[in-house]
Amino acid sequence: MTVWIESDLCDGCRRCVRACPYDAIAIEDGKANILERCTNCGACLAECKNRAIQSDAVPKEIPDFSDHEGVWVYAEQRDGVLAKVTLELLGIAQELGQERRQKVSAVLIGDRLENLTHDLIRHGADQVFLAEDPCLQPYRTLAHVKIMEDLINEHKPEILLIGATHIGRDLAPRLSRRVGVGLTADCTALSIDPEEKILLQTRPAFGGNVMATIANRYSRPQMATVRPGVMEARTDEAKAGTIIHCEVQLDEADIKTKVLEMFEEKRKHAPITDSKVIVAGGRGVNGEAGFQMLRTLADLLDGEVAGTRVVAEQGFVPADCQVGQTGKTVRPEIYIACGISGAIQHRAGMMNSRFIIAINKDPDAPIFKVADWGIIGDLHDVVPELVRQLTPAS
Repeated sequence: MTVWIESDLCDGCRRCVRACPYDAIAIEDGKANILERCTNCGACLAECKNRAIQSDAVPKEIPDFSDHEGVWVYAEQRDGVLAKVTLELLGIAQELGQERRQKVSAVLIGDRLENLTHDLIRHGADQVFLAEDPCLQPYRTLAHVKIMEDLINEHKPEILLIGATHIGRDLAPRLSRRVGVGLTADCTALSIDPEEKILLQTRPAFGGNVMATIANRYSRPQMATVRPGVMEARTDEAKAGTIIHCEVQLDEADIKTKVLEMFEEKRKHAPITDSKVIVAGGRGVNGEAGFQMLRTLADLLDGEVAGTRVVAEQGFVPADCQVGQTGKTVRPEIYIACGISGAIQHRAGMMNSRFIIAINKDPDAPIFKVADWGIIGDLHDVVPELVRQLTPAS
């Protein structure tokens, strides 16, 4: 691609100069001039009202994807137990499927898993592709990628959703490379564009400071990994579905890796994404002594302690207990925000909590705008009083 200036049409308006992200256009003798640092990105083309900026680039055509149909969910499981995010993805897949008037399918890969197909159907799958073989259990990248690649090439889905878990983040990029499509990672929202009817994939960018919405116009399936906890699982006990048994043509030589032994990490705490009560602290907790106070309150409520990005970076809570755009997204029954101002980056991770209780001495803190109940006061006075009243009498 080459960009050049038609001097006879240029009036030196400087629109192109302001539009160029590389400072590669200068006005000389009242006319625009392309400098050597130009990367031919084309950002200036649409800005020129006189069409003085010309390019030999051929507009990219959107291929015909009429043969691609269906919203697919990769059904992640470990030791015969479905990952919670799989059921959440089936919930949003139903919405997307209704918008596109297409079926929702789950892809279940492993060994002796037919009992899980009924859970997938009642959570929203119209059909389940079931691939079973001893070499598919436990999860190994090459085996699952090969099965998924073959199914995609054969059935041509329009949308494929995968949980942004350890397994999903391992599987999705390799699979997207195999089938030659784009991938949007760690999404927090999905929707269908009302005009173009394509998938709009929203994710945090620039360290969580902005939210970027990405669309894939030029390849199918439209692939996204989705952060656990941001979607809502749905159940329909009366729903009926179809199980499609897939032929597996794999052996150990094709997989190249062998799992010799598996160790389960011993956690010091339960995952905050599974907790029904979360006591979260921010900068206002003011150190380890303050967080010990929050842990006492959380223990009385049979909950877990979490925190904002700042306190996670300071080491007061583990990294996997950070809530927000760059941390975990949680959906507890009760979320108690202590000393948290309520920046948008943090609110994005806890907005779907059933009840939000905010404790902050600043009455203008943004957290009060999303809280169901607000306590204006010093948390170092309020939390000990809550602990006192919740402690059983001896």
